[in-house]
Amino acid sequence: MKTTPSCVLMVRPHCFSLNPETLADNSFQVGAGSADSDAAFSEATALARTLEEAGVEVLLFEDLGVETPDSVFPNNWLSAHPDGTLVTYPMRATSRRRERRADILAALERRFAVTRRIDLASHETEGRSLEGTGAIVFDHPRRRAFAARSGRCDEGLLRDLCAALDYAPTIFTATCADGRPVYHTNVMMALGSGYALVGLDLVRDRDERAALQAALGGREIIPLEPCQVDDFAGNAFELAGRAGPCLLLSTRAAAALRPDQRSAIEQHARLIPVAVPTIERAGGSVRCMLAAVELPPRPVVSVAT
Repeated sequence: MKTTPSCVLMVRPHCFSLNPETLADNSFQVGAGSADSDAAFSEATALARTLEEAGVEVLLFEDLGVETPDSVFPNNWLSAHPDGTLVTYPMRATSRRRERRADILAALERRFAVTRRIDLASHETEGRSLEGTGAIVFDHPRRRAFAARSGRCDEGLLRDLCAALDYAPTIFTATCADGRPVYHTNVMMALGSGYALVGLDLVRDRDERAALQAALGGREIIPLEPCQVDDFAGNAFELAGRAGPCLLLSTRAAAALRPDQRSAIEQHARLIPVAVPTIERAGGSVRCMLAAVELPPRPVVSVAT
């Protein structure tokens, strides 16, 4: 199985703002209300251009709406898997449920071989949420799923999804300095092809921390300090570029890394920092902006002549 995706889906916002509904449980978010939507548009455009220049395919969709402040983070409502499974997820905030788009799902089904659909969105009526590859960090080659407990990660739904995918779940509690749960696993943890960036100190329970490290066996673990997690160093994403693996992260995240950490990463992948300071005010960074599309291609049908 291919270990690193080479295609991502992005949504470029035209009316970006800071979501008041998500502020209470997202300690990475800075305020609520109006923001510089032109700057956010430019940052998303620059990220897409940087990815394409690196040889990563970008499926770029536009969002013109004013009622979807977090649409720039599509990885929370869908995941597209190497076995042909397309999953749609239940979102905690009512405003975020409007981000799910039938046109995006239809475009994926036209382009790729989608062999199974798993729709978990109906669980929102039960007050249960599981916010995609924000809540879950998938390790497809090893068939594992890593998840930090939070109000955005229903443990029962996670276990049901893992059973459907035949993945082994590794679930742990991770807390920020203020005692609040880490709202999404992907802000504290990024998996590369031979390494993992992990905010181990946020997992306070020794047994859970040891279990997490054991589940990452075979990878070089590069621990992140809590202050580095605060600067989005864990919200990075390894992709397959034209010249090999590259790790996309924000310029803020890259600046937070120590020289020894950079050197360790560069043994595996090329670092590509991109500036997204406006979008980071909403509580997510580069990884949150990218939904990996790992679906198999549609088979080519030959026409007899």
